[in-house]
Amino acid sequence: MAVTYLDPFIETLGREALAQIQLKKFQLMLDSVLETNAFYRQKFAPAGVKQGGDVQTLADYRKLPFTTKAELSNDQMCHPPYGTNLTFSRERYTRFHQTSGTTGAPLRWLDTEESWYWWARCWAAVYKAAGVTPMDRIFFAFSFGPFIGFWSAHEGARLVGAMSLPGGGMSSYQRLKAILENDITVLVCTPTYALHLAEVAEQEGIDISQSSVRITIHAGEPGASLQATKQRIETAWGARCYDHAGATEVGAWGFECLAQDGLHLNEGEFICEVLDPDSGEPAGEGELIITNLGRGGMPVIRYRTGDRVRLQTAPCECGRTFFRLQGGVIGRIDDALIIRGVNVFPSAVENIVRRFPEVGEFAVDVYRRRTLDEMEIRLEVKGGETERVAAAVGKEIRNGLGLRVQVKPVPYGTLPRFDLKAKRFTDHRRINGVASGRG
Repeated sequence: MAVTYLDPFIETLGREALAQIQLKKFQLMLDSVLETNAFYRQKFAPAGVKQGGDVQTLADYRKLPFTTKAELSNDQMCHPPYGTNLTFSRERYTRFHQTSGTTGAPLRWLDTEESWYWWARCWAAVYKAAGVTPMDRIFFAFSFGPFIGFWSAHEGARLVGAMSLPGGGMSSYQRLKAILENDITVLVCTPTYALHLAEVAEQEGIDISQSSVRITIHAGEPGASLQATKQRIETAWGARCYDHAGATEVGAWGFECLAQDGLHLNEGEFICEVLDPDSGEPAGEGELIITNLGRGGMPVIRYRTGDRVRLQTAPCECGRTFFRLQGGVIGRIDDALIIRGVNVFPSAVENIVRRFPEVGEFAVDVYRRRTLDEMEIRLEVKGGETERVAAAVGKEIRNGLGLRVQVKPVPYGTLPRFDLKAKRFTDHRRINGVASGRG
């Protein structure tokens, strides 16, 4: 395994030394932030924190209050358009992006030239860990809107020295043609869209497993860390599939290495904690809390990401000392559906459904009927054995999750396709104003 690092010193540093570097970076950032940033000056004043030196240890750091998305959203609503979480005057900022707004009003986020370069370095770490080199040609299979992931991935490719080919304004077929005609070696998109491109290729009689693509990198959904989805992408494309994680307001905080044994936390650029979402105490599995260390112009400090993760601290074969997340992001804390007393994460359902190569797209609906909750899964099934496949999926769901569900085959091509984040799960209990039982 020919491991490549963006910064071999930091990525292989001992844990104690790494913690001291994190603390020093945080103190320096906090000095600048608390001098002029109204949001964090007000937030930290009750704790008596007025400068970086007031946080002497990481134990002190862990006493700081959390930052939540609701706080940031409310701040921008009360102080439009960008809120008070700005360390500099507006003239210092050169980049504007915003979140997708799938869980509420979109957050607007600004970057300075310095923090934008930091973003690019975080993405360069993603590429290096996956083995991308200046010899590669990277295709970005999405339209370039205000979502930051597209632009930061493009900037990171520039730092690595690879050629970038944007796929905005193209149909799926046109993107496939561009991939073939330009001998693309790296594909960047959501895992759902990688599978959709494979589906279109099959319809058009294109064998993409014989293309030049050797690496696929995915984010936006947990899929690329789900073994069944990863295997399906790798089989379809004849390439190695790598997961990556990030957020507009946080940064590109996670990447998968060549060992493909969990998602590394980029601890050279972020302080990360895994805490029980209820008690706030450290936990092996819980909510991921993140502070970014290179985005002082509009930072997030002890930010509750809402991502449920499982921490893995054992050494990695790649030689990095950064901790990992087993199975990547399990799902959103508030995405857990409680159905007849069983906690069900969408990622767990996907990991089972994707084991069946006959299944194309799928959709899941949860209903309250009389006094019982019911889950229904609709499947697009190739070939003539639709009922057999549906029954087999139902059996695996029952064995794997301990839940009886209704599985119904539907005509192929009738379910929605997604370029970005897929929306396969609908909780009709919430839509209809019935208590959803979400955990």
